[in-house]
Amino acid sequence: MPDKPQDNRGFASMDDEKQRQIASKGGKAAHDKGTAHEFDTDEARKAGRKGGETVSQNREHMSDIGRKGGQSSHGGTHEQHVKAGQQSHKNQ
Repeated sequence: MPDKPQDNRGFASMDDEKQRQIASKGGKAAHDKGTAHEFDTDEARKAGRKGGETVSQNREHMSDIGRKGGQSSHGGTHEQHVKAGQQSHKNQ
């Protein structure tokens, strides 16, 4: 399928910071007008659960999260741990 020509118009073509500024103005205007939706605790819980279930179905993404968490909690990469283990066995 051929690529679509790059369109330099519209919200999606703006840089992230410009999009955030515009979205923020829209949110503030909706709150000022009284038409903004505000989640109650139960709604927020259901939305979070639904999002978590969707994300957890992506096994590669969950694997990446676990790997990064392990590196953070243990300090260093797997390769660094292997090398350190090899060094400690040489010293025995």
